[in-house]
Amino acid sequence: MAVLHHHSFCPHSRFVRLAMGEIGLEPQTAERKPWERDTDFLLLNPSGTTPVFEENEIAIPGASVIAEYLDETRGLGVQGRRLLPADPAGRVEVRRLLDWFNGKFYDEVTAHLVTEKIYKRFTGGSPDAGAIRAARANMRYHLRYIGYLAATRDWLAGSEMTYADLAAAAHLSCADYLSDVPWEEDEMAKTWYARVKSRPAFRTLLADRVPGMMAPAHYADLDF
Repeated sequence: MAVLHHHSFCPHSRFVRLAMGEIGLEPQTAERKPWERDTDFLLLNPSGTTPVFEENEIAIPGASVIAEYLDETRGLGVQGRRLLPADPAGRVEVRRLLDWFNGKFYDEVTAHLVTEKIYKRFTGGSPDAGAIRAARANMRYHLRYIGYLAATRDWLAGSEMTYADLAAAAHLSCADYLSDVPWEEDEMAKTWYARVKSRPAFRTLLADRVPGMMAPAHYADLDF
C-alpha cells in the first residue's frame, strides 16, 4: 500500500501531488498538520515536515527525495510523461530550478505566506505583517524570473514540462489562493501558469480549501 502524508497547503506536498498525478500514481493520502508534532508521523520523518511518501515499507521524506525516487522507480516507464530529462545537462537544469523553487522561493515567499496566513489560523499565533510584506516584495522578483524563463523556453527548464514547472506552479498555487500573486505584472508568467493549471493533475489542488477562507474568483478558473 502506498500512502502520501501531506498537508493541502504545504507547497512541497502540492509539488509531489502534481508529480504523482502526471505519472498516473494514485496513492492513499493522509492529511498531516506539521505544527502538531504527531509522534507517529515523527517516526516516519524526524524533521516533522511534509510530504512523506510510504511505499514498500520505505518512508521517503521530502519533496526532492520523493521526486528522485519517483524517477528512479517509474521514470523509464512513463514515456512522454517523464519529469526528469534523460540527458545530464537537462537533469542539471531541472535540479537547479527545483532547488530554486523548493528552496529559495519557499524561504523567501511561500514559507512566510503559508505560515502567517494559514498555519497561524490553527496555532493561535498572530500573523507577522512584516513577514507578509517581505514575501509579497520577494514574489515580484520571482514572478519576473518565471516570466523570463517562460518567454525564452517552451517550459521553464526547456522544451518539455518537468519537475521544475510543477514545483513553481505548486508554490504559486498556494500564494494565488491567498491573493498574493500580482499576475498583472507579468503576462508571460500568467500565461505559463494557466497552461500548467489546466492540466488534469491540478484538479485536486484547485479543489482544496482552507476552512473559513475563501479563494479568489480566478483561483480555480482554468481560463484565468
